Amino acid sequence: MTQQTVTRYSRVAIFFHWLTVILVILAFILGPGGSEERIYAAANDTQRHIHETLGMTIFILMFLRLAWRWMDKQPVLPPLPPLMVLGARLVQYVLYLLLFVTPLTAITGAWLQGHAVDLVFGINIGPWIGPSHHLGSTIAEVHGVLGDTIIWLAGFHALAAIFHHVMRKEDILVSMLPQVFVAWLKPRE
Repeated sequence: MTQQTVTRYSRVAIFFHWLTVILVILAFILGPGGSEERIYAAANDTQRHIHETLGMTIFILMFLRLAWRWMDKQPVLPPLPPLMVLGARLVQYVLYLLLFVTPLTAITGAWLQGHAVDLVFGINIGPWIGPSHHLGSTIAEVHGVLGDTIIWLAGFHALAAIFHHVMRKEDILVSMLPQVFVAWLKPRE
C-alpha cells in the first residue's frame, strides 16, 4: 500500500489557523495597553474583559491546534533551499511558542499585580499566586512586547507566503487557504 502525498492542510487545520489569526488580531486591537492604572480603569473594563477572553481563547485553542497537528498529516513542502526550510520552521515554532507564552505572561503579570483575569460574562480567574507587584509589572511589560512580536512575526510569515505564491509560483499559500479562495489564487503558469 502506498502512502498518499498531502498537498493541502486539512479543513480543521485551516480552520484553527484562520481562527487564531482573527483572534490574535482582535486581541491586539482591543488590548487596552498602557499603565496599570489605565488598563484597570473602570472605563476600560469591557475592553479589558474582551481582550482577556480573547487571550484565554487563544491559549486554549493552541492546545487544540497542537493536538490536531500531531494527529494530522502535513502537506509536503516544495523543493526549497535549506535556509528557507530552516527559516520557515523557525518562524512557525516561534509563533507557536509565543501563542502559548504570551497569554501566560498576561495571566502571571495580572496575578502578581493582585488582579484576577476577568473574562466576559463575569468569570474571574485568580489570582492564584501571591502578589509581587514589581515583578508583575515587569511581566506585564514583557506581555506587551510579546504581543507586538507576534504581530510582526505573523506579518513576516504572511509576506513569506505571498512571496512563495507570487515570486516562486508555489502552492504554499494556497495549501492553507479555505477552499473558497483557492480557485482565484492558484499561481499562473
